[in-house]
Amino acid sequence: MISEKLKKGHLLVAEPSIIGDLSFNRSVILLADHNSDGSIGFIINKPLKYTINDLIPEIDASFKIYNGGPIEQDNLYFIHNIPELITNSIEISNGIYWGGDFELTKDLINEGKIKEDNIRFFLGYTGWDAEQLESEMQSNSWIIAENIYQNKIIGQSTADFWKEKIVELGGDYLIWSNAPENPLLN
Repeated sequence: MISEKLKKGHLLVAEPSIIGDLSFNRSVILLADHNSDGSIGFIINKPLKYTINDLIPEIDASFKIYNGGPIEQDNLYFIHNIPELITNSIEISNGIYWGGDFELTKDLINEGKIKEDNIRFFLGYTGWDAEQLESEMQSNSWIIAENIYQNKIIGQSTADFWKEKIVELGGDYLIWSNAPENPLLN
């Protein structure tokens, strides 16, 4: 049964107990789709050492590339907040869109009409089979958070975003906000 609490556009904040999982430790995921067939999301707070120009030399920009998740990491995906410029995109929610005409997107970046706070590129994505995410929710792997930033999240979600979300949760989570990434190394 699909969870009523989970909706596309929500953020999934990794529980501090996810340790040793390189993909999901301290991850914040934007849920791009969630239905009875499964779920798809993008890790929004894990920048890689690449820029868009490193991967696609004909794009004259140094926009960061993010690790979107462990699935299909040889494919490039993007979200944006400018559907009026990028045609054929799909609305996730709150003015955030997924994909669209990539050739047009390349041209618009090169013309300076798309800025880095309008678009975010990912290598790979995160995916769950039917009811898999619900099962992970029941085992307390994720915390559901509203996307209070709406379409501004593209510019908000930095490498420290997980810590910021944990601090917002307060209570018992505060102790984790300053813990080392791997507490075993402390």
